[in-house]
Amino acid sequence: MAKSIEELREIREKMRAQIDLRQKDENNIRVVVGMATCGIAAGARPVLNAFTEEARKRNLNNVTIGQTGCIGLCQHEPIVEVFEPDKEKVTYVGMNAEKAVRVVLEHLVNRQVVTEYTVGAIDALK
Repeated sequence: MAKSIEELREIREKMRAQIDLRQKDENNIRVVVGMATCGIAAGARPVLNAFTEEARKRNLNNVTIGQTGCIGLCQHEPIVEVFEPDKEKVTYVGMNAEKAVRVVLEHLVNRQVVTEYTVGAIDALK
């Protein structure tokens, strides 16, 4: 399917904005989505896209969004880890795009961990 020059420019600008969100800074909050084979099969790509898009919509310039390989909890994919300076890592499990939007609003914007989505909540059920 052929694209017009204007459509290609729009795609390029959208991708540049997403890349800018992924740039590293030590003082940023880092969000990392597990994108190994198991994560992708479980739906990690829409989760990554939801985090990226929601952070862009909210102009969260202090948030870096990226991806990683296997996190090691395949049965709980898709997995997202949030690293905040001087705080313990938070691991979210069983994520989907809707949960990602909620994590952006509550955790990244309002600094409140969504505990029911964390690996700790899974452990508490055992």
